[in-house]
Amino acid sequence: MAKSKYRRVLLKLSGEALASGASTVDTGIVSQIADDVAEAYALGAQIGIVIGGGNIFRGVAASAQGMDRASSDYMGMLATVINGLALQDAFEKHNLSTRVQTAIGMAEIAEPYIRRRAIRHLEKGRVVIFVAGTGNPYFTTDTAAALRAMEINADVILKATKVDGIYDKDPALHKDAKMFEQLTYIDVLNRGLKVMDSTAISLCMDNKLPIICFNLKTPGNVAKAIAGDRIGTVVV
Repeated sequence: MAKSKYRRVLLKLSGEALASGASTVDTGIVSQIADDVAEAYALGAQIGIVIGGGNIFRGVAASAQGMDRASSDYMGMLATVINGLALQDAFEKHNLSTRVQTAIGMAEIAEPYIRRRAIRHLEKGRVVIFVAGTGNPYFTTDTAAALRAMEINADVILKATKVDGIYDKDPALHKDAKMFEQLTYIDVLNRGLKVMDSTAISLCMDNKLPIICFNLKTPGNVAKAIAGDRIGTVVV
């Protein structure tokens, strides 16, 4: 049986990954994600997860329509909590011991984010889901993923997307779009590639934290990425 290439990983999921045309949070899709995470967990890696909230509420979009940016971002953070609780429910039905830690206090439904406690959970074999972003407006969940990855001493960020990797242009709009196998952080910033926002990329670059971008829709890809199989695009 394959073994994990990494001791500890941070999986970044977008909120849109949980949605379908008929549902904001599609339980079938969430269950499939839980299948994939359980398969990856069996390889021996410690897994932390940062989840977005764009399937429910997107702060930047609301801000563009006239809402106060800080207020809209806080609403977006609360949306990530809903998604995190959905993931926790699905994971525990797959016999994964799970903890949700939130950057905004809400003691009745989630633990407060405490770095040392999160690391201890990971060491005990629990999957830790980080919600509410960084707890601050104006920062995306991509930046939260980079921050949490460094705080828990993760070896890599696994950036789950809707496409097979990073392309030079949108493959949904351009049939001649070319996928990169490997990029540097500077390449991503200079080309303006929409992998993660520039703050997140800069944080990863400053701390030499690699990013693997891959297609979440392909069953088994999370395990393949953790096992070190050549999939998607690597940013180093």
